[in-house]
Amino acid sequence: MISNRWLEGRKVHWERLESLLRRAQAGLSRLNGTELQELGLLYRQTASDLSTVIEDPSSAQLAAYLNQLLGRSHNLLYMGQRPTRRGILSFYRDTYPRVFREMLPLTALATGLFVLAAMAGWAVTARDAGFAHLLLGPRLMESIERRQMWTESVVAIKPVASSFITTNNLSVAFTTFALGITGVGTLWMILFNGLLLGVVGEATWRAGMALSLWSFVAPHGVLELPAICIAGGAGLEMARGLLFPGMLPRRESLVRAGRRAVRLVLGTIPLLLVAGTIEGFFSPTKAPVAMKFSLAAVLFAALLAYLFAGGTRGTKLAAKGRRTKADFDL
Repeated sequence: MISNRWLEGRKVHWERLESLLRRAQAGLSRLNGTELQELGLLYRQTASDLSTVIEDPSSAQLAAYLNQLLGRSHNLLYMGQRPTRRGILSFYRDTYPRVFREMLPLTALATGLFVLAAMAGWAVTARDAGFAHLLLGPRLMESIERRQMWTESVVAIKPVASSFITTNNLSVAFTTFALGITGVGTLWMILFNGLLLGVVGEATWRAGMALSLWSFVAPHGVLELPAICIAGGAGLEMARGLLFPGMLPRRESLVRAGRRAVRLVLGTIPLLLVAGTIEGFFSPTKAPVAMKFSLAAVLFAALLAYLFAGGTRGTKLAAKGRRTKADFDL
């Protein structure tokens, strides 16, 4: 039998939770950081209270009330909100660099595999020129043998080319990510794209077109290639969740890995949008080679600074939030 004294002591907390829920109906942005932490704490406390109440058969009405209160709280806390401009900006400015660093080992693995495949493609083509014909096809090889860059036609149709290139790059990145669900699909995409780059590199080197190739690739490639490797890391995370669930049920492991992977691959979208624009409007032009490599150096340095030094503001806010939460813990 639940005592009246216990009920009176807990009632004030339930009323406070109801008050916060009413204020937050229009969105969690209506609550400040302290109130958000309090909301989470009251939710957990009320869940504990419900477990006590349901043991008393005479308190069915109170149990129904607490269950309804918990349902409203759960929906508010875990069902999410529509993205806002401020939220999107905060994600890319503060959250994403931390997400990238947390999952760096898998991205590094994808990058290493890409580089190894490129080196293998270069070595095999250097040993057997026929391999390039087999992989690249006759049209591209004819262009290389004429020492004519196949990208020259892009200059005449810049807007259309830029749109097509961006769409294709996004398709490659998201396919690389999504194939992680197969367990081996992501590996295939990483290895194939690395192999292709190595073969093209050796074939153009043999034809005396190396400078033309790399001055074309560098301005957009410093964003595009890291984006593909990041998408590869996200796909490997999906595969890890599927193949190595550990102590978790396989389905739950895959769901958790999927959430982390989606956050990682979202960061490739701005990179590929910028890379596609550069590849369509600038890379194939007759701009000085020094200008192209200088732009590539600036973009790559900015990308590294963003990924490895960005998000410090969010880290400080998160640490402050944890300290605030401690003030409410029982």
